[in-house]
Amino acid sequence: MSDLHEALSVNVEEDLLPLSVLLHQRGVAHRIFEESGRQVVVVQHAEQAQLVAALYRDWRAGKLRIELAGKAQRTPQESTLRWRSAPVTVALILLSIGGFLLIYLHAPMDWLAYLTFTPFQIVGGEPVFGNIDGQYWRLITPVFLHFGWLHIVFNSLWMWELGAKVERVVGLLNMALLFLVIALVSNASQFIFSGAGIFGGMSGVVYGLLGFSWVAPLFQPQWRIQPMPTLMLFMIGWLVVCMVGLVQVLGFGAIANAAHLGGLLCGCGLGAAFGLLSRLADDKG
Repeated sequence: MSDLHEALSVNVEEDLLPLSVLLHQRGVAHRIFEESGRQVVVVQHAEQAQLVAALYRDWRAGKLRIELAGKAQRTPQESTLRWRSAPVTVALILLSIGGFLLIYLHAPMDWLAYLTFTPFQIVGGEPVFGNIDGQYWRLITPVFLHFGWLHIVFNSLWMWELGAKVERVVGLLNMALLFLVIALVSNASQFIFSGAGIFGGMSGVVYGLLGFSWVAPLFQPQWRIQPMPTLMLFMIGWLVVCMVGLVQVLGFGAIANAAHLGGLLCGCGLGAAFGLLSRLADDKG
């Protein structure tokens, strides 16, 4: 294909598989690839570009229904595109797995103490906590510590479900900024509430991304990342159950409730700020 014409440029989160199938059925040769965090559809002829744009508009407006026979399977290229479009999220999941393995494989206690919010030493079988003393990485690193299989599995799954969608609309640098701010607020919230102690996990960030995903589209409707109401109900319900102490009564151990709540509120605030700024930028454009 030479002298290609751009027909569409949409968010990388959108599933264009049904549209691609329709174009193949109509004999419209095309390619879909990622460019600068967007999905770009190109065709060979200018008139085909107009046709693709018109079909896309009708499809999204509900004037055109595209039925896929059987269960459509993603191609390896599409799966790779989804992973490559969220590198910060993938890196955070890998670092979380590394933090879990650090504990699971019984690494030296000094290694664990290097990543906790406050440094500590074991004296007489009990942890004795010190001060941060300029070791500012500790404000962030507790989020990578996970203390059990369920802890790491569920946090990684939720991180991918929420984080990847957010990263695809805000971009790599903004996603990194969101993570740093939410991690800092959630860790600090837990420290202020419970004092010096050994706590960790990505769940505060997960709740922050949940709040961001819910609030940001209220200000920027083009960001189609808002979770299903049932998911919101489940997550908020779980937060309430944890905060009233029912989870601990059932023997699941201590829960960093302050980190969850702090992360959620921080994410809501950031969602409002980012969504409003994006909307204002679109209006000026």
